[in-house]
Amino acid sequence: MKYALIGCGRIAVNHIKAVLHNRLELVAVCDVDKRQAQKLLEKYGLEKELSIKRYTDYRMMIEENDLDLVAIATESGVHAEIALHCIDKGIHCIIEKPIAMCIQDADKIVRCAKEKKVKVCACHQNRFNVAVQEMRSALESGRFGKISHGSVQVRWNRNKEYYTQAPWRGKWASDGGALMNQCIHGVDLLRWMMGDEAEEVYGQTRQQFHDYLEAEDVGIAVVKFKNGAVATIEGTTNVYPKNLEETLYLFGEHGTVKLGGTSVNHIDIWQFKDESETDLEKQGMKEAACNVYGNGHTSLYADMMEAIQKGRAPYVDALAGRNALEIVLAIYKSQKEGTSVKLPLKEFSSEDMKGIF
Repeated sequence: MKYALIGCGRIAVNHIKAVLHNRLELVAVCDVDKRQAQKLLEKYGLEKELSIKRYTDYRMMIEENDLDLVAIATESGVHAEIALHCIDKGIHCIIEKPIAMCIQDADKIVRCAKEKKVKVCACHQNRFNVAVQEMRSALESGRFGKISHGSVQVRWNRNKEYYTQAPWRGKWASDGGALMNQCIHGVDLLRWMMGDEAEEVYGQTRQQFHDYLEAEDVGIAVVKFKNGAVATIEGTTNVYPKNLEETLYLFGEHGTVKLGGTSVNHIDIWQFKDESETDLEKQGMKEAACNVYGNGHTSLYADMMEAIQKGRAPYVDALAGRNALEIVLAIYKSQKEGTSVKLPLKEFSSEDMKGIF
């Protein structure tokens, strides 16, 4: 399967690891900064591989190569533009989060992918965490019973050095704030676990310590779901002095689970009414991860490859990416308008938040 990577920045290492593990044919890498692409290849001893072409223009790369699959790992503000170009050319896509910066573009990606019969995967890799899969399995088998409520907390640290590494970070057009960049994985998991059909969002965001950015560094929200359950979201980059946790709670009539660790990779609490011997093994289970991005990219790539080969939908499809984005944009809109926001969201962009702080 012929593959190319567009964007060779901070997250690109996880993509290359997944490519090598899944034995994809790496045809080309593309980055507007040639040095970034070269550094990435050097990291994996691939800099002398003449078969791997280097580009600074993704359109030229697509024009000159016969590609089956691309991953889009650029700054967030151009995800939708690149994805729509690839879809139009019939190329399957893995899109890093968020899949777009406005709901209209996300809806267009979902629609065009269906029309062109192209597979699109939203890169919410934490769905593949062992702990997350255990929670999902318990949920699907009905062990929780009726869901009461849930919550996600992404309590991380991002200092000035992080933002100066890439000037697009923290800007409304190209990135958004803590909710859009850091918290959206947790938002995806929460919505997925809570039945997916969110109907109303109320949020508050602030810029407390990062006055050199445009966007928020803390956001709090309440989400109401059609099944009657409610949930809370907390996302921040203000935790001193380093990343603290990413936790996901699910409370049901017959079960309580808390996933923790820095990237929802631990099972901290696992309690069910119908307790079995295997439940004791799950309590305190930890999946080692080399960074906050976890290990899920490799499994996500394997699933996407199989989806293409078998003609099925990927496990995390474009609609999933659109739905996570919708919650974040609804929180932003709620902050801007000072009221709760009904879903589905028809129109809103992160750029609509310009000048809010």
